[in-house]
Amino acid sequence: MAGNLTAMIAAIFSGSAGAPPSVEYLVVAGGGGGGGYAGGGGAGGFRSGTNQAVSAGVSYTVTVGSGGAGGATSSTDGTQGGTSSFIGGAVSISSTGGGGGGNFNQVQAGSGGSGGGAGRGTAGTGISGQGNNGGGSAGLAYTVGGGGGGANAVGGTGNNTNAGNGGAGKEWPTGSGTYYAGGGGGGTDNYNSGPATRGTGGIGGGGNGARVTGSLASTAGTANTGGGGGAGIQTSLASSAGGSGVVFIRYADSYAAATSTTGSPTITVSGGYRIYKWTGNGSITF
Repeated sequence: MAGNLTAMIAAIFSGSAGAPPSVEYLVVAGGGGGGGYAGGGGAGGFRSGTNQAVSAGVSYTVTVGSGGAGGATSSTDGTQGGTSSFIGGAVSISSTGGGGGGNFNQVQAGSGGSGGGAGRGTAGTGISGQGNNGGGSAGLAYTVGGGGGGANAVGGTGNNTNAGNGGAGKEWPTGSGTYYAGGGGGGTDNYNSGPATRGTGGIGGGGNGARVTGSLASTAGTANTGGGGGAGIQTSLASSAGGSGVVFIRYADSYAAATSTTGSPTITVSGGYRIYKWTGNGSITF
């Protein structure tokens, strides 16, 4: 009883209203790896929301998915990114990792939060409410791959002029100018054709695809954005990994700080909010 009274008095003098009754969240999964030849990796699943009810004294577990590896050879897909989540009590929010980009011999690129771009077969599919489908390939004797899907747009389709760009990610919070979950760009080998443009990564951390002409290497999805990895081309220009995910929790700073956290989240108080950002696994108790 005395402990509760002490906490109440402290809250009154600090101007805090105690634990928040609800929070806003962003849960982004890891991006898929780029295909070995030549589909871009799909972005990690993007889920955000407001007014998510939480309870004081409950420990909520935070999981941050890793980025998927790029396809190890020209005949292997990229691997799917890891799941990110915010779970505890009655709360269960999970985002699915992005699908891996397709390779030259594949039937279908990987599916996930957003789908991987096609190498020469069919693009992967995204999950409604989390992301979008990957883009198709040119379907030619040479490979001009599709871009991976992004949180806000389908991946671009490759043609004999351009590899597909990665689909655009989404802005969070609105008006911040910061984007997450962009798809990876497709690659191009230019075989039996004029030099084609490689696919660029979608805004929100997507990596660029490779291009044989000019020996342009692919690039990885940006860490802690859930961006898809850029596609590779042939053995000499390897594919790249997807970016790891991220989890944010925020609420009005008129409420008290969390009673405990693990996983060393970055904690800031700005713009009227208390903001907790995890780039690795952890937990929070309000």
